[in-house]
Amino acid sequence: MTAGLLMTAEMAEQPRVLAALAARRDELVAHVRQVMSAAPVGIVLVARGSSDNAAVFGRYVLELATRRPVALAAPSLVTRYGVEDRLGGWLAVGVSQSGKTPEIVSVLESFGAAGATTVAITNDRDSPLAGVAAATIDTAAGTEQAVPATKTVTAQFAAFALLAEALGDGLPWGADAWAALPDAVGVLLDDDAPARAAAEVVGDAQGLVAIARGLLLGAALEAALKLKEMTGILAEGASAADFLHGPIAVVRRELPVLTLAAGGPAAADVAEFAAAARARGGRVLAISTDATADLPIPASIPDGLAGITAIVRAQQLAREVSLLRGIDPDSPFGLSKVTETR
Repeated sequence: MTAGLLMTAEMAEQPRVLAALAARRDELVAHVRQVMSAAPVGIVLVARGSSDNAAVFGRYVLELATRRPVALAAPSLVTRYGVEDRLGGWLAVGVSQSGKTPEIVSVLESFGAAGATTVAITNDRDSPLAGVAAATIDTAAGTEQAVPATKTVTAQFAAFALLAEALGDGLPWGADAWAALPDAVGVLLDDDAPARAAAEVVGDAQGLVAIARGLLLGAALEAALKLKEMTGILAEGASAADFLHGPIAVVRRELPVLTLAAGGPAAADVAEFAAAARARGGRVLAISTDATADLPIPASIPDGLAGITAIVRAQQLAREVSLLRGIDPDSPFGLSKVTETR
């Protein structure tokens, strides 16, 4: 079998998956609203791996929509330290592609018992995670056979955008963006050349940093994870604001630096970081709505949903670097599809 064939095929399904979610937008928003008796006093998100990166995006858009605090849970406090939270009036969201990770299922169930209204974001509406939730946003992305998660990740980002719409307003996208998103992703998938060129820049580098801020931070974390798990590179994703406070010391001559920006309020901060990285000798590669970017994304998709298009570019880059290094993107060494943490 050709290396990366499964991953490439699953990446190609993303326009269909996103179009199907957009078509169910009203249905899913109404489903969540049915279980919400009042606005939550706070929101807690439970996830691991790529789902955790989607949850970082969720933290931003849910707080933007509700103006209420949103936290990422520390699952081990429940599963290892036996903490019993008091979550009356809260919303708890469990995120798992398979819906089978025991840790995520048990923590969401615990949060429900502690008084929270529970929502699951999962690919499988019949999964254990969906079974313990009051409402489920099932992404219906279909079975994923390649080890690196692709279509299920962008579907989770879209699911969080839908959840944000169910809980509030003031979000920087609307119906037009949802309508345009599937075709925009399709255009990117038909354009591999930028990723191949960027992969040559990364080459055999042993380290890389992926930097964004605000609504694209989750996409930067996912870009770093994909590069890490698929190529063995020591990749780190971070906020531009955080990285300027000390960690930028690691940016020295020839270190690849991947920046993500989509023209929103945080774009200037990412540009400032990119300039500082170049001044230190870093090899900056930009995922950006700028037409001259190394890895351009369409300016027609606004900040927020643009994180999905940025992730598609990161998937392409990780695949090309993997192939360049003689690694099969479908099955990176030592990894399995589902990691059952408890």
